[in-house]
Amino acid sequence: MNGVTGRMGYRQHLVRSILAINEGGGVAVAGGGRVLLQPVLVGRSESKLREICERHAIKNWTTDLAGALRDPDNHLYFDAQVTSARVGAITRAIEAGKHVYTEKPTAETLAEAVELARLAGESGVRHGVVQDKLFLPGLLKLRRLVDGGFFGRVLSVRGEFGYWVFEGDWQSAQRPSWNYRAEDGGGIALDMFCHWSYVLENLFGRVEAVTARTVTHIAERVDEDGRAYRATADDAAYGIFELEAGVVAQINSSWCVRVHRDELVEFQVDGTHGSAVAGLRGCRIQHRASTPKPVWNPDVPVTHSFRDDWQEVPDNEEFDNGFKVQWEMFVRAVVDGTPFPYDFTAGARGVRLAEAGLRSSAEGRRVELRELREFGEVRTAPAEAL
Repeated sequence: MNGVTGRMGYRQHLVRSILAINEGGGVAVAGGGRVLLQPVLVGRSESKLREICERHAIKNWTTDLAGALRDPDNHLYFDAQVTSARVGAITRAIEAGKHVYTEKPTAETLAEAVELARLAGESGVRHGVVQDKLFLPGLLKLRRLVDGGFFGRVLSVRGEFGYWVFEGDWQSAQRPSWNYRAEDGGGIALDMFCHWSYVLENLFGRVEAVTARTVTHIAERVDEDGRAYRATADDAAYGIFELEAGVVAQINSSWCVRVHRDELVEFQVDGTHGSAVAGLRGCRIQHRASTPKPVWNPDVPVTHSFRDDWQEVPDNEEFDNGFKVQWEMFVRAVVDGTPFPYDFTAGARGVRLAEAGLRSSAEGRRVELRELREFGEVRTAPAEAL
């Protein structure tokens, strides 16, 4: 596990996934057996690695990634590093014959993402990309509504994601400083458009075109050591995504917005038969038969509570941590030799959407995804599968 000294790598992947899986008795696999996981922590800081291992009674850590990859007892490589370090490490892991599971984005450019998909596909190893938002309770409820035909014909999707990330001067920032430096793989479009790619694709259909505007609203921030630095990456991205079957999605992503909604991310889906608003955990619906009939009249105070016209969707099941659920899926794919649906080709589609959004903003125009044909020069099945 490379990158577990970082926020996501430690909290979601090590503690809430790997250690939680072992505490629960391991991953259930075909034939009724269970598999326990023995993590080997990899990173650059000996002190941080040693402290984490002591805190959680983990036996193995190393600063020697090459040595860890040579070890035949290590079967799976996981990457939660900064994006700029990911391609090289994953390439070495594939060449060492390791199964690879990684955070997204898989790469900073589409060409690199496609090349990783080619290498992984030709090597025969299992490869997967974290697509955690599909396993949020709110989106699982939304999936249930889609599968049940609740919406009729889906017309549009509107999404709001983000919160105010402090600049780091008078209050410490909630996100690492590399997120705001393009030279280190930062930028909210590269980060979040990869999420929106798989969310939209798996719920409503693949994205066919994008119109986007990326902005760096806060020009200067302060890093973890108290030093001011120039923000070179976008901290907000406003996108319109055209999906197959005519669905239009509008999603705002921003680290420069103060939250006035029930959750840090919300999606409103409107269809001919009904609408829904889904967040991280909750999901509310309004059927066409119970839709009120508003009349625009700015001269009269609004006394009707429109929120009261919505109905909460019940849980109907226990929802486990989404990162943990996907880890279990990937381990089963490795042990049982079964396909994993969220592979490096799916990851490359996410990078393609981010690249299209950045191009749209830079050129001030709508970009069809089929325009991004640079990757066509890489003559591989994964590229064509995009």
